[in-house]
Amino acid sequence: MDRMEKRKKDVRLMLEKAETPLAKLELIDTIQRLGMSYLFEEEIKRILGNIYNEEHIDSWKKDNLHATALSFRLFRQYGFQVFQDVFYDYKHARGDFQELVAEDVKGMLSLYEAAHVVSEGEQALEDAIFFTTKYLKLAISSGNNIDPNLANRISHSLEIPLHWRMQRAEAKWFIDAYEKEKDVNPLLFELAKLNFNMVQATHQADLRNMSRWWRSLGVATKLNFARDRLVESFLWSMGIAVEPQYGRCREWLTKVMNFVLIIDDIYDVYGSLEELELFTEVVERWDTKEMEKLPYYMKICFLALYNTTNEMAFETLKDQGWDILPYLTKSWTNFIKAMLVEAKWCNEGHTPSLKEYLENGWLSSSGSVFLVHAFFATKQNIRTDVLQALEDNHNLLYCASMMFRLSNDLATSSAELERGDVASSIHCYMRENNASEMDAREHVRGLIKDTWKKMNGSICDSPFDLPFINMALNLARTSLFIYQYGDGLGVEDAKSKDHVMSLIVNPVQIETHKETLVNHFAAV
Repeated sequence: MDRMEKRKKDVRLMLEKAETPLAKLELIDTIQRLGMSYLFEEEIKRILGNIYNEEHIDSWKKDNLHATALSFRLFRQYGFQVFQDVFYDYKHARGDFQELVAEDVKGMLSLYEAAHVVSEGEQALEDAIFFTTKYLKLAISSGNNIDPNLANRISHSLEIPLHWRMQRAEAKWFIDAYEKEKDVNPLLFELAKLNFNMVQATHQADLRNMSRWWRSLGVATKLNFARDRLVESFLWSMGIAVEPQYGRCREWLTKVMNFVLIIDDIYDVYGSLEELELFTEVVERWDTKEMEKLPYYMKICFLALYNTTNEMAFETLKDQGWDILPYLTKSWTNFIKAMLVEAKWCNEGHTPSLKEYLENGWLSSSGSVFLVHAFFATKQNIRTDVLQALEDNHNLLYCASMMFRLSNDLATSSAELERGDVASSIHCYMRENNASEMDAREHVRGLIKDTWKKMNGSICDSPFDLPFINMALNLARTSLFIYQYGDGLGVEDAKSKDHVMSLIVNPVQIETHKETLVNHFAAV
């Protein structure tokens, strides 16, 4: 704790003394990628606000593509309004990017990352993604004296752009990458490692609490047909709410995910259609008197869900004076009704059109259940317009939930598609268009890109505060992360174990203060 406080003071001084706007932005970017922006949130907002308000004095970024792109990305991420025309200087009159841009590899990488904060209708940023992807691939394949560390960053970004990455996993990767940089700042690097381990210790304590809750609840032993994925559920909640101060949010979301998995297995695998219709009706009425007509296993599930949700609502009523139970129960009802629709399709052997599937699928993803609970768990600023936006499933919630659905569907195995035993956007597209699996997967990837554009546009166009906006973005990012190599939630596999070991179990190695300084001066 002492070392961490000293390093935080050092970094605050660095932010204050950085001589140019570009130096400040680069430091903010490094802090952010090392997973430490929450430690300096006020300083970062103030610095970005000052630079934004002095944008008319932009000689510091004139003819500097890296500076232009970096400022654009950071401003947009923090909700400042900036327009794509800042990149027009780098384009020909006919609309395509100048050839000189391809010679600036560092600038191209910054442009590539910035362009992924694209909103709908921003053709210049679409062009930038196409142009930079092409020339960055050429740059690393040609081996034209590119710094190995820069080449490593390019390969990493081409796989998945920074804006789409789960923050905690990115911090772990970047700590390892930053250590190899020629201009590594030893004090910043030490703080990053200290912070990673301190946050990890908080997450471990949270997981221990969740493990005690899950064992005490005893649902897993009674419903042995359902998946028991406590640690994976916690990893998911950690992806959405990573900062240490959001312990209650991680607790609520871990509980939500465990119930989502149980209910998903009841609707997909275990329950008869008649039982599912009864269960849906009981959840919609939210009344324990109604549950008498349910079979035993459904009574266990409903009463556990009922008690857990009511307890959450009581906490908020006690602490903040708001009755949030109607919002929580409505989110569960919407999810479960969507699950029933899919169960009926399966029972009838009906394959819906892609449009029909997605209109229901964004709700059956359970993303809106997560975000409604996350909103109230983090004591956001509760106002009438904000509650209305939650009620209306604002684009922020819709897009994050849609990303959850589409990334989940991409994880569907080829074997499952061949058997036709799973409803997914890929299966629906293949049937509707008589298309190959490869074409269907490519189409779904295109839908993910389109959904990101819509979601990016909603960052500045929502009544929500920045912390909740980031949680919605983090839901989308975590979905892509969990399902990147297959079903990382539904199936226990080696990749899931790697994620858990890397992010929750294994700390990063920290040298003593003396070793850090000796190594620094030796390098100098």
